[in-house]
Amino acid sequence: MALIEIATLFTAINILILFVLTYLVVRQRHSRSISMGHNDNEDMQRAIRVHGNFTEYAPLAMIGLYGMAACGASAYWMYGIGGAFTLGRIMHAFGYSKFKGKSIGRFYGMVITATSLLVMALYLLFLVAT
Repeated sequence: MALIEIATLFTAINILILFVLTYLVVRQRHSRSISMGHNDNEDMQRAIRVHGNFTEYAPLAMIGLYGMAACGASAYWMYGIGGAFTLGRIMHAFGYSKFKGKSIGRFYGMVITATSLLVMALYLLFLVAT
């Protein structure tokens, strides 16, 4: 698979994840008759934050993957970093939305997300510098 196709694959997967998270927010709004905000409803707050947190991280990761493709990164790196980021986002969303308080999924999902973004940034700098 070409590098641009790998980046596009992970972009498509992350768009689908975004739609699932959007659906979960809409479902909470509909079931609780909340049209705006969260009305101090903890489940609504959590759904909004899971969605928001995803939208805060995913765009930069996808831009990074396209940057890696443009700079001729190894397909192994593309799959590794794209897969790790996506796994981290799924773990975080599941852990945050299903469990109140501390969650292993939320914690390790964020660790994997942050690590994959850091590795991606360093790898991009390496590709540009060489």
